[in-house]
Amino acid sequence: MNFRGKARRLDDIDLPRIGARIGVGEDEIHAVLDVETNGRGFDAKGRPRMLFEPHVFWRELGKGEGRDIAEKKGLAYPKWRPGNYPNDSYPRLLSAMSINEEAALRSASWGLGQIMGFNCILAGYPSARAMVTDFLDDEEKHLEAMVTFIVSAKLDRFLRARDWAGFARGYNGAGFAANGYDRKLAAAFDKWQRIKDTPWTPGKIVTEPRIADVALRVPGQPTSPPAGKKPGPGFGIGAVIAFLLAGAGVAITEW
Repeated sequence: MNFRGKARRLDDIDLPRIGARIGVGEDEIHAVLDVETNGRGFDAKGRPRMLFEPHVFWRELGKGEGRDIAEKKGLAYPKWRPGNYPNDSYPRLLSAMSINEEAALRSASWGLGQIMGFNCILAGYPSARAMVTDFLDDEEKHLEAMVTFIVSAKLDRFLRARDWAGFARGYNGAGFAANGYDRKLAAAFDKWQRIKDTPWTPGKIVTEPRIADVALRVPGQPTSPPAGKKPGPGFGIGAVIAFLLAGAGVAITEW
C-alpha cells in the first residue's frame, strides 16, 4: 500500500446529511472533527491522517516472535508513552507492516475521526485494511465510518444530548479528562454554533444552479445541452421556465 488516492475533501452538504443519520446537526459533527484532526482527513502528502500506537501494536501482536522483533525495533511496547510520536508516523507504520500488516493497520488511528483500526468492524468494515483502502479517496468515507462507529458504540445518544463528558469517555477513552477532551468538544461546538449552517433539507436533492445546464439558443449559434441529453427545440417557453427555476435555486432533475 502506498496510502495515496484521490484525497477528496468533504463537501459542505456531507456534514448535515450524514449527521442526520444520528439526529445531530453539523455543529456536533464539526466539534468532533475539530478536536480529532482540526477538520482535515488527509496530510500534506495526500495520505489519510494517521497516528501509529506502539502500545496497541504490542497487544495486537500477542506473544511470539513478531512481538519480540517489534519490541527490539522500538515498534511495540506494553504501555502507552506520552509524547512518543514522530511528526510522520508512516515510516514507523510501514516497518510494523513488514512484521504483521493487519496488526499494524489495526494499531493506528485513521482519517477525519481518527478511528482506530481495531474498531474497523464497528465502523462497518471487515478488516482494517479494507477500512484504510476505502479512506484513500474521499473524506466522506471517513465521516460515514465515524458515524457508523458512533452508532455501533452507542455513543450517539451522548452526542445528541451534547453530553461531552459521556461522549468523550466512549470515544477518547477513560482518561479523556486528563487532556480536557470534553472541554475541547464543548468549545469547538460553541464556535460552530456561531457560524451559519449549510442549508439542507432531508430527502431533497440539492444542486447548484448553473446557467450552462439550460440550453438557450441564440439565432445562428449552436446549442450545447448537458452531456447525454438531446438538443432541445430552441429558445422556447420551456427553456425560459427552466432558466428562471435554476436562478431561484430549484433543483432541475429533468431536461
